[in-house]
Amino acid sequence: MKNVVLRVALSCGLICGVGQAGFAQQAAPSSGGQAAGAPADKTPPSYDMKAQAALDLGQLGTKFASLAEAMPAEKFTWRPAEGVRSISELYLHVAASNYGILTMMGAAVPTGVDNKEMEKSTTDKAKIVAELNKSFANAIAVVNGMSNAEFAKAQPKLGPEANSGDVIYILVTHLHEHLGQAIANARANGIVPPWTVEAMKAAAKKKAEAPKE
Repeated sequence: MKNVVLRVALSCGLICGVGQAGFAQQAAPSSGGQAAGAPADKTPPSYDMKAQAALDLGQLGTKFASLAEAMPAEKFTWRPAEGVRSISELYLHVAASNYGILTMMGAAVPTGVDNKEMEKSTTDKAKIVAELNKSFANAIAVVNGMSNAEFAKAQPKLGPEANSGDVIYILVTHLHEHLGQAIANARANGIVPPWTVEAMKAAAKKKAEAPKE
């Protein structure tokens, strides 16, 4: 993937709906990871990006929703510091970005969704979890609806060598970044991620069932 595409596109302004003109102006020719003067690598990818992206999005969606469910409702207005997104704002930023990033390759925002104003739209826990689930379901549907050829579709507004696969890559990496923030927020409020709790229970069970020496 093109580093310049990822670096510029992950700016919050672009992801949250700012026009793409600035991105197009800043983008520079990319080497695609090749050393200077090296021949372009034409080897087909060794894995199915479509299937992998859909799998990652499904797992990320489950983690975000379960972490939000584990957080007490009164903690959704908590923020780690002044000027930093609150817990509710972070989750809604994720939901909004799931729509906004996909518009970079021409995907439409579903009717009735205002992704540009979503981040500060509510602090209601149930509504936020619902928005998360809806945004992930939409993102997975978009990915599953793409043909393999569409991942290679050129997106010249994003950079000289950019394509739709880069947009999906940006979507997934953006989510991993904010999952780390969401986990840190949860830990700061005494909440252990649910998947960690399950892993700890499984490890304890395995230890208890192990033969005694």
